[in-house]
Amino acid sequence: MYSKIEFMEQNKLKSVLSVAIRAALAAGQDIMKIYTDPNQDFGIERKADNSPLTLADRAAHHRITGMLWETGLPILSEEGEHCDYKTRSLWDAFWLVDPLDGTKEFIKRNGEFTVNIALVLDTHPHVGVIYVPARKELYFAEPLLGAYKVENIESWDSEERLPDLIARAQRLPLPQPDGRPYTIVASRSHMSPETEQFIEDARKQHGEVDIISSGSSLKICLVAEGKADAYPRYAPTMEWDTAAGHAIAACAGRWVYQAGTDLPLKYNKEDLHNPWFLVC
Repeated sequence: MYSKIEFMEQNKLKSVLSVAIRAALAAGQDIMKIYTDPNQDFGIERKADNSPLTLADRAAHHRITGMLWETGLPILSEEGEHCDYKTRSLWDAFWLVDPLDGTKEFIKRNGEFTVNIALVLDTHPHVGVIYVPARKELYFAEPLLGAYKVENIESWDSEERLPDLIARAQRLPLPQPDGRPYTIVASRSHMSPETEQFIEDARKQHGEVDIISSGSSLKICLVAEGKADAYPRYAPTMEWDTAAGHAIAACAGRWVYQAGTDLPLKYNKEDLHNPWFLVC
């Protein structure tokens, strides 16, 4: 098992990024087989917190964990067994995974669901991969390389190297039109009174404000791309919901703050719930 120091000294971040990209794309294929099957009822169950769980969540979890296991790093997946904090507190490098983020959007068949994979070193996400299977869009980031978006991708040829993938990618943030209104991205499923107040305050400061509604970790991606200026999240989330997007946003020059502070979100806490936060 590699430590954080070994990753940084031996420049292993690029190699594990490649593994994570391949795992995300493979999971996306598994998800789409279920999503596009007209006879599929998704096998929906309810977890202890009443959130939905589908066959696609399970299939993506098994695909990703099977592929990431070769790195020798521990894996914390939303759909896997969660070991106690005493054990987790000893991890200085581990995978943090949401195999299917936006299960509600998946069930609604609106395409706004993602595969999220992050490599956390100490308490900070350093490598992030987000794949949007229904749109065939891939986001990935690593501190030495930056943040990127690849369109129209379903798989990655085993012979293709990471520099080749980067060569056909767009570096984030993307250029935006002059004069674009201040834009806020908000959750399609969770609009809190505090978020509404943030939007109202932005109108007082910036005048015209556009609102983009979106599901899953796509909201963070929109800020990383530059299509949105802020994503206030004043509602519950878990660490696996945000880690991959956090890494991508950070590598694109954005910030992910705990709401009302200048402190970044931290990961591998005893309580895996995130505080409220702002991406900007």
